[in-house]
Amino acid sequence: MAENTEKDNYEFKALGKSTRQPSRALEIFPAPAGVDKVVLESDEVTSLCPVTGQPDFETVHVEFAPDKSCIESKSLKLYLWSFREEGLFCEAFSARVAKDIYEACAPKWVKVVVTQRPRGGITISAETTLPK
Repeated sequence: MAENTEKDNYEFKALGKSTRQPSRALEIFPAPAGVDKVVLESDEVTSLCPVTGQPDFETVHVEFAPDKSCIESKSLKLYLWSFREEGLFCEAFSARVAKDIYEACAPKWVKVVVTQRPRGGITISAETTLPK
């Protein structure tokens, strides 16, 4: 489950600290005035196929229009790392990340695209946009 810090509390749990394990906590900070869209992307994401247990390598592309808060990027990195040993399909991964980001920072909208690198000659890409 995604977590967020209190709006007026800027003591981040991960940022500026040594971290050696993943976390599902998505931390936030106040959105600067005038920011219309934030884009975060990582091509260093792995998960497992829920059927075979084989590793899947993904690129996760996140776009959102902040309302009052933004996602802190180190917490997103640790959040994505937390899926390394979890089995889920690409489509479910996209939906899960979008839901958790939407709950954490309450943006005007969020779009998440997860693209799995080819395995067996097939590339999969799934997109989730909230709200619908």
